[in-house]
Amino acid sequence: MRVDMDYRLVFSSLNEACDDTLASLSHPEDLPYGEVAERLATYVRQIQAHGSALEPLVASFTNVYHHYDFDEQTPGNGYRTLVKVLLSCLLHIIHKARYISSNIRGAFFRADHNAAELEAYLSALCQLRALLHLAQRLLNDTPCGELCSLQDVELSRRFVQEYSSMHKACFYGRCLGFQFSPALRPFLQTVVISMVSYGETYGKQQSGIGQAALSLLTSGKYVMDPEMRGAEFERITQNLDLQFWKSFWNLTESGLIAGFSRIASSPVQVNLTLSLPPVTLQLPLASDPGLSTNVSPPIAHWGPGPVLMRLISFEIREGQDSEELLSFCRTETRPISMSQLPWVQKQPLSPWLVVHFHGGGFVAQTSKSHENYLRNWSKELGVPVLSIDYSLSPEAPFPRALEECFYGYCWALKNCHLLGSTAERVCLAGDSAGGNLCITVSMKAISCGVRVPDGIMAAYPATLLTTHASPSRLLTSIDPLLPLGVLAKCLNAYTGEGRMGSEAVQRAAHRGSLSALGRDTALLLSDLTQGASNWIQSFLDPRRNMERPRPQSLVKNFSAPSLNHSGLSDTQDYPEGFAPLRSQCLAVINPTSCPILKNPFVSPLLASEQLLRGLPPVHIVASALDALLDDSVMFAKKLRAMEQPVTLTVVEDLPHGFLSLSQLTKETDVAMRVCVNRIREVFQGLNNEPTLENPPQQDGTQQNAGQ
Repeated sequence: MRVDMDYRLVFSSLNEACDDTLASLSHPEDLPYGEVAERLATYVRQIQAHGSALEPLVASFTNVYHHYDFDEQTPGNGYRTLVKVLLSCLLHIIHKARYISSNIRGAFFRADHNAAELEAYLSALCQLRALLHLAQRLLNDTPCGELCSLQDVELSRRFVQEYSSMHKACFYGRCLGFQFSPALRPFLQTVVISMVSYGETYGKQQSGIGQAALSLLTSGKYVMDPEMRGAEFERITQNLDLQFWKSFWNLTESGLIAGFSRIASSPVQVNLTLSLPPVTLQLPLASDPGLSTNVSPPIAHWGPGPVLMRLISFEIREGQDSEELLSFCRTETRPISMSQLPWVQKQPLSPWLVVHFHGGGFVAQTSKSHENYLRNWSKELGVPVLSIDYSLSPEAPFPRALEECFYGYCWALKNCHLLGSTAERVCLAGDSAGGNLCITVSMKAISCGVRVPDGIMAAYPATLLTTHASPSRLLTSIDPLLPLGVLAKCLNAYTGEGRMGSEAVQRAAHRGSLSALGRDTALLLSDLTQGASNWIQSFLDPRRNMERPRPQSLVKNFSAPSLNHSGLSDTQDYPEGFAPLRSQCLAVINPTSCPILKNPFVSPLLASEQLLRGLPPVHIVASALDALLDDSVMFAKKLRAMEQPVTLTVVEDLPHGFLSLSQLTKETDVAMRVCVNRIREVFQGLNNEPTLENPPQQDGTQQNAGQ
């Protein structure tokens, strides 16, 4: 859907479709399903009432939201996104209403199914209306052109409070992923079903892959019952502990899933996992290469320890099969030296090097989870890629990850000849939390006086690690991949507030997360047998599913304000006669209040100009539908105001984390190639001009640069 489509045409079409549907329902006694017809008519009238109230609200946003863009050539900010999401919801309603009016008297019309579909989108429309009212308050309470008020603590508190009590299950059931590219919706449905099924088996004494297998076999009811799926996903995202999220997302590290990913990605000749001993490095000063400075190994929380990393290269290059590099391999069996394979032609050192930091909210995943696109990067760019497997929170909170990433970067500069590169030009690249680390590692390089990378490619980076409200962050109420409850847990974990238990900090969990995959085969078979039995029983005896308590019904009151769980009336944010739907499953969210979050090496958006001045060209690739979009826009604006080289590209219709989805759809593949082109610009010394391989009109993105 076009971002700049005429909203007046959408609302006009909505009214027309609703009128036609009401006309087709005007004589319910003539229909074989009179009660359902009455429900349909009630839903349509409520949709029309919402539409009438929303049209002037949307008009007020469209009149001003261009003031919040990065520039005229790069339309993108949270206000635009909220309007885009609303119009997308209305288009789905229009399509459904037209279908009902045209087919309601047909022999094969499924009345109950279509009533449930329309009711789900009515609920979503009500909640989106509430988000737009909250966004209107943001608009009124922040200076023109600013997307976030860092001083308004009350506004952010209210945002967290609203998230805690608002009904969100409707966005995870029948309406799941309506705002994203249609090709991604089956994937999102798979993720949500997998997560709620995994949540049902989580905590049982089973291997990680056994839990995954059991979850697969017990997921049938969530496929057949979207309402149950939505309610369960809401419960999970609001109240399950962080260890569940780590466990679920680390399933991508399993041999089976990683194996499928490798099959689908480009084959590479070099894929080595390395472990660097904690020794002090000596690097030349950037200001005077005749002088040197010492770089200490990471020491935060538990003292010096090894730094783990992965080297990926599409072609084998000089140094990559050397005895010195192979001595760092962390596998028990040393890989076969490529020099022993006569049919493999060794390439000379590349002048370029990519140092990569993976995403995962600082709490999950490793380079193995991101291998699919890293392999493609190495092939597309013809360059070695070194990905740092930094320690994860909450076991290893700030600044351990930053220390390890900085040490890995410095080691790569000093030992580039082992990596197959001369490091004439070095680009830091990362997504989400990794994008944050790209920026903060560069800041640390500036402060330590060592060589700064030649450029940064940060995909949807987290630049403000607080729960401050911004219009795009309102999307955490509907986003299946980045709910606010999960985001807050990740942020608190990174600052140390989410540390589990009172015991001393230990090694990051990811260092041993894969060992569970080697559990006894008999146990796995037992898991599968039990899971199959439960799955079959759920179909043979429907009462088994009925015994499980369903979430309490929602209070669907469209005419009177309600009270949230804190006792504060909704009327302070919403107009008279309207209140959002409330959930009986309240979220427990600890607001991000730790002073560490204001550390500029945690939240680079809060960094002083002195710390940011001297950054290399920063290329930010964001998504219009990402809850962290405003982080990217605000940081790009800050750099431009300092006359630092920066570009911002906004891709459409994709969720947070689209790099890991690059093999799923054409749209995600195009977005991945945008990132590749930004890295190529760093290597070619291009800071401001779009590359010819990817002009804006061909890839559906909006991009521009500031200097």
